[in-house]
Amino acid sequence: MEQIRYKQRICTDTAVIEEFLAVTRTGVVGISGASYPYCVPVNYVWKNGVVYFHGLGSGKKVQLLRDNPDVSFTVFQEFGTVKDPVPCHADTSYRSVMLFGRVEKVEDFNESADALQAIVDKFMPGFYHGRISSALVEKYRSAHDNKAVAVYKITPVEITAKENVADKENLF
Repeated sequence: MEQIRYKQRICTDTAVIEEFLAVTRTGVVGISGASYPYCVPVNYVWKNGVVYFHGLGSGKKVQLLRDNPDVSFTVFQEFGTVKDPVPCHADTSYRSVMLFGRVEKVEDFNESADALQAIVDKFMPGFYHGRISSALVEKYRSAHDNKAVAVYKITPVEITAKENVADKENLF
């Protein structure tokens, strides 16, 4: 893998990276497309060292992932603009994490149910009283395409992180 050239911005603190992956709500899956790269924002969950996301069981994303399962996954957050009296020295305060790895469709209904439950717990904590069961995942069919929900997991081969964290009083 290519190394990050801007060494001062590299984040190697695994606790910071893990927490950031756990709380950030949306990531972008970078997929090799037929003509152009295909980058899709997805809601996701970071669980047991992998990224899980879900979607319809049909469509362009499904086909491209089947054709080439090597992907990148990016999460980022901008915190503001870092002030400086010299315009060329103004900067952006941010954190970003990129994962590079392989995506696979989760075929095990128990693993799919666990991943979907983790997504529900992350995005709607306490809203649903029951748990998602493997039987529900197995039987559910979408009104959009009459297919089962597709749950995917990205197993990272490499993770890189960058950050430029600034104090609030230095942000515009």
